[in-house]
Order: sequence, then structure tokens, then C-alpha cells
Amino acid sequence: MFRQFIPAARMLIILTVITGVLYPLSMTAMAQLLFPAQANGSLLLVENVTVGSALIGQTTNDPRYFWSRPSVVDTMLGSSLDALGSSGASNFGGTSMALAQAVAAREAAFRSAHNLPEDVAVPVEMLFASGSGLDPHISPESARLQVERVAAARELAAETVTALVEAHVEAPALGLFGQPRVNVLLLNLALDELE
Repeated sequence: MFRQFIPAARMLIILTVITGVLYPLSMTAMAQLLFPAQANGSLLLVENVTVGSALIGQTTNDPRYFWSRPSVVDTMLGSSLDALGSSGASNFGGTSMALAQAVAAREAAFRSAHNLPEDVAVPVEMLFASGSGLDPHISPESARLQVERVAAARELAAETVTALVEAHVEAPALGLFGQPRVNVLLLNLALDELE
């Protein structure tokens, strides 16, 4: 039995070193060399101060900024970069009255803030909270519906804000995968640069 233990212990040590040390270190080194910004969290800096990540949504109710999709866990613009502490979902199902009430309240608030008539549909991502609370994108339609509010709050021409939105519409990945989208944090940072 002891003769079987020694080779097994050797293999355990060798495989631990290979899979637990060498492989993770080599993957980390490759990521840092090939994709340093992404490997470090796609952090966005303004005047050498980290203001967020292009991969993590941040919510705000400030009328001067574009609003992200709702989140069960609110993070104010620029206040938290802790993705683990800021993520979460309600786990409400389609038959949940609490979900129906939350959606109705979000629709009423969005319609009121943007003076939308009843015949204009509120985009679905502005009604339903993100599953993770971290989605950084909204649809171009959601951004376009917010142009008048943001332009009025910043005392800018609606055409200027519309042009900024259109400049920030990202195409589907490789032209095929996903939908056109707008990264809200990048758009809001571009708004700040206008002033």
C-alpha cells in the first residue's frame, strides 16, 4: 500500500503545480500582454480617477444623465465599483404580483419623466430589472427616448444630444451577434465632456 501512496502523492504535487500554479499564472500573463485593459476590468479613468467600468452598469436618477436599465440593487453613478456587492436579482417570476407592481411603477415613472404619450411603448429593458444588476447597455431606442430630458436638464440642443447618442450606438458583435446597444456610462462620460 505504501508503494502506491508515493507515486500518487507525486502526481498530486505535480498536477497541483501545473494546474494550480503554472496554468493560472500563464493565462494571467497572456491576458495582461494581449488584452491589458480587459484583463484589468475595462476600468474608465477621468483625470486619473477611476469612474467605473465599461462592463458594469451604474444607475442614477439624475435628470442630467442617461438612465440605465433598472436594477434591484442600486448603485449611484460613480459611487461603487464593487461588482459582487452591487449585483443581485429579485427572482420574481412571471406570475408575481410584486413584479407586476414594480414594472407598472417603472413604466409610470419613465413615462412621467419623459412626457411619453400612451401610444409610445416604453422599451422592455427600462421596465424589467437586470438579472445581475450589472448590465451596462440599453437599446438605442431607450437612449433616444431620453434625449429631450437630458438636453433640457443640461440646457443643450436636442440635436447635439441626439448626435452624441448616435455616435455611441455599438453594432452587434461581428455584425451578427446581439443587438445594437448603447453603453450608458460611456455616453454619460461623453456628455460630461461637452461641458
